[in-house]
Amino acid sequence: MNILVCDDDKAIVDAIGIYLENEGYQILKAFNGEEAIQLMEENEVHLIIMDIMMPKMDGITATMKIREAIKIPLIMLSAKSEDYDKILGLNIGADDYITKPFNPLELIARVKSQLRRYTTLGGLESKSNVYQSGGLVIDDESKTIAVDGEEVHLTPVQYKILKLLTANAGRVFSIEEIYEKVWNETAFSPENTVAVHIRKIREKIEINPKEPRYLKVVWGVGYKVEKL
Repeated sequence: MNILVCDDDKAIVDAIGIYLENEGYQILKAFNGEEAIQLMEENEVHLIIMDIMMPKMDGITATMKIREAIKIPLIMLSAKSEDYDKILGLNIGADDYITKPFNPLELIARVKSQLRRYTTLGGLESKSNVYQSGGLVIDDESKTIAVDGEEVHLTPVQYKILKLLTANAGRVFSIEEIYEKVWNETAFSPENTVAVHIRKIREKIEINPKEPRYLKVVWGVGYKVEKL
């Protein structure tokens, strides 16, 4: 998932970027409101971290303009702690507010919480190339997978298998069907090949692979992603 970080203090932007990149997010950097809006027009962004006091265009003005076009999660960032600034930010469209100096772990927790709400409540569902089953979300445009708001990295083959099953949630696919649709060739004894990939996928997307929430085995038949 792509996160836009906007602050006129380059050191703060770089520091936030490092923490979020360590969590697997892609970071876009802006240093004033105008740059943030331009990046929004050129890239798909899933969450914004926006400072209030900036040159050229402040965070309040930028947030108001962004909210005219899109309603992705936005966390407001400011050195000010007065209630007025917090209330103003929330009233013009911010989803959360954090005051500098901040604990990086708290910021990451707030980012994950906002992304989890965004995906779970259907912020991505209006796009025809997004497939979802509960907290499992596949964005086929950006080729990203998130489970409960956290990005998961799969190999290309694993991605194709999970996309096939999630796009047809509830339908059981036999091993032969999976092999032929993913590898685009006739299946000859594909059991081990498919089973290995399925096991790897479950290890990455399930909290407990022995009690899967998403990718389930239908014994003697095949595999399916559960409809939730």
